[in-house]
Amino acid sequence: MAEMSVELVAVERRVWSGKASSVFARTTEGELGVLPGHAPLLGELVEGGVVKVRTPDGETVTAAVFGGFLSVTGEKVSVLAEAAELAAEIDVNAAREVLRSAEDGEDASSARARAAARLKAAGETV
Repeated sequence: MAEMSVELVAVERRVWSGKASSVFARTTEGELGVLPGHAPLLGELVEGGVVKVRTPDGETVTAAVFGGFLSVTGEKVSVLAEAAELAAEIDVNAAREVLRSAEDGEDASSARARAAARLKAAGETV
């Protein structure tokens, strides 16, 4: 099976890195699937999106990402996010509380988008 290297990096830390057989992310241009050998590209990630990485052994690594870019070269995919959380790190109850209590306004809209992304990444319904 063909593989590629993947790095998921947030401003404050490296979230995940390893080999993958596919990567899925939502960019401002739409949903994007990347397989080994994909043509080079640079895409802007949507605010409050989810990135899924499928490893060669069949594991799926899921992360909520907040802003940033996806860079694809011949052998590597780099997800460079402003912030990112792996599904296992997400406090589902806290995310649900943010969705319930966010007031109207620009900051609240961003908070709701982040909370929704956290819930999606954790496999919860929004």
